[in-house]
Amino acid sequence: MSFTGKESSPVTPLKKRRASWSELWLNHHNHHSLDFSSKLQPLTPPIPKSKTLFLPDLTLLLPDLTLLAIITKVPSPYRKTLSLVCKRWLRLHGGLVRSLKVSDWEFLASGRLVWRFPNLDSVDLVSACFVSPGVLVRGSYQSLSFFEESLLSVETVDEGLRTLASACSNLRRLAVANSSELGLLSVAEACCTLQELELHKCSDTVLLGVGAFENLQILRLVVGDVDGLMLVSDIGLMILAQGCKRLVRLELVGCGGGFNGVKEIGECCQMLEELTVCDHKMEPGWLAGIGYCENLKTLRLVSCKKIDLDLGLGEGLSRSCPALERLHLEKCQLRDKDTVKALFKVCEAAREIVFKDCWGLDNDVFSLAMAFGRVKLLYVEGCSLLTTSGLESVILQWHELEHLKVVSCKNVKDSEISPLMSALFSDLVELQWRPDTRSHLFSSLAGAGIGGKGAKFFKKT
Repeated sequence: MSFTGKESSPVTPLKKRRASWSELWLNHHNHHSLDFSSKLQPLTPPIPKSKTLFLPDLTLLLPDLTLLAIITKVPSPYRKTLSLVCKRWLRLHGGLVRSLKVSDWEFLASGRLVWRFPNLDSVDLVSACFVSPGVLVRGSYQSLSFFEESLLSVETVDEGLRTLASACSNLRRLAVANSSELGLLSVAEACCTLQELELHKCSDTVLLGVGAFENLQILRLVVGDVDGLMLVSDIGLMILAQGCKRLVRLELVGCGGGFNGVKEIGECCQMLEELTVCDHKMEPGWLAGIGYCENLKTLRLVSCKKIDLDLGLGEGLSRSCPALERLHLEKCQLRDKDTVKALFKVCEAAREIVFKDCWGLDNDVFSLAMAFGRVKLLYVEGCSLLTTSGLESVILQWHELEHLKVVSCKNVKDSEISPLMSALFSDLVELQWRPDTRSHLFSSLAGAGIGGKGAKFFKKT
């Protein structure tokens, strides 16, 4: 048999596969890669393998206001970490901070504070004013024991105040220790909107600077004493009254003074609504001056070992505060019946009475509270001398009583509650009754509706 065409070999080779389009493209790309890179050489030099290629920061395209709006949407606890991204974010975050407590004075003196936080309106420098922060004992109503060697010098503090005032003219709150009247005057001139001032270790002379804050509304003076020397007297209180006539809230911790100083405050500070006197060193007869605070709504006496020692100023004691709403006594010595009677006479218009951890509040002293004619709230806590009968004899006379709270008064017993007192409980809007840990009144009356009149309910603490 004959065949046309070429004769095939004994070993037939495999047919060569046709290249795909992807392989053709890769071969073409590899063939021209050298020429392509050589053309780009002048524009983009090759990047060494040792260096990392970073993507561009797209936030640079956003204006500051837009980026600020985004940062403000981040919850406050996480906002601080955003300042670590870059210098721009650090600057923007610092502009959002309004309140700051400084513990390192060098942070202020070096200028870093005002650069880092340019829009502050509340600054607390008290901790930073102490060379050794461990000597600082600070509480809500505790005076300070000052040691001259542990405080920064007056000159250093004044210089820091000038640095702060020159950069933060919108300050509304400032707390500082051991400054002079010159340092405070520099703040008063630059920060005319300052409304709240907390001043530690001041004197009559320093109060000259405080009087320059014409728009001051809240003032806290923590005076203490140095080597037994009292630093604030009637003269300082008069200077304060003449300068800060827009005061709404005043707190005097460890202050001296007397009738004339308190009277001057009452007559000059017509807007004063809240007065707190803590651990005072007042002269005898000062209590009569409170009667001149005609618009006073809240009077707090805290940690007063003696309220007053001389009640001879009959003219002042014959005056009461007509607008007074709340009388708060905490950790006060109430053993002197004449002093307590005079205090209740000045505060006879009060409608909310609080006794908290007061010494000497027995049945006889508490009976003087019948001088309050229109009491709506009574709160008694930690008064172990008061008994059930002493409490009942007074509250049954208060026909407008709506809120009664008795806590940790061990001589007030559930078993001694009379039917009249039980009937009073049922008419109350709020009853909080835990005179001791063995009281079972709550569990026995929980379903009876007692204390459930009005919008509130029987409350257990």
